[in-house]
Amino acid sequence: MNKRIKLIQGDITQMAVDAIVNAANSSLLGGGGVDGAIHRAGGKTILEECQLIRARQGGCKTGEAVITTAGNLPARYVIHTVGPVWNKGNAEEERLLSNAYENSLRLAVENNVRTIAFPNISTGIYHFPKNKAAAIAIQTVTTFLEKNESIKEVIFVCFDTENYELYKSLL
Repeated sequence: MNKRIKLIQGDITQMAVDAIVNAANSSLLGGGGVDGAIHRAGGKTILEECQLIRARQGGCKTGEAVITTAGNLPARYVIHTVGPVWNKGNAEEERLLSNAYENSLRLAVENNVRTIAFPNISTGIYHFPKNKAAAIAIQTVTTFLEKNESIKEVIFVCFDTENYELYKSLL
């Protein structure tokens, strides 16, 4: 395992890191799951900044990422990325999920983020198979870290036991 990758089971909104990643929807206006939890815990500042991004560029496409401050959260930034909805693997979901992780990491580097925490993107209401999603997340992050020294720590924060055990077995 890459010594810059850590795994915990917990609540990403409690992470005191430079940036947490939000599994957002393309509207950037909050939703269910981790997205709703981040917006609730972070307060209206995050929503206001997301509304400015929407006004400027019309939301966020699947696989892309945008950044805001973190409002009331202990992190400095929230990187909002849109993972793909699972469609039996017929709509380039694996590439789009990898892009979501890679574009989040690129945005982190551009903003001098040294520590970043990721949730399990697309595995909730988007129904991406958890085992495939975990493998893609770990592979994408590992490959990125091999080429980039500026990020010192990536933490996978698993809310549920199933994802935690999957990541633990793969790491």
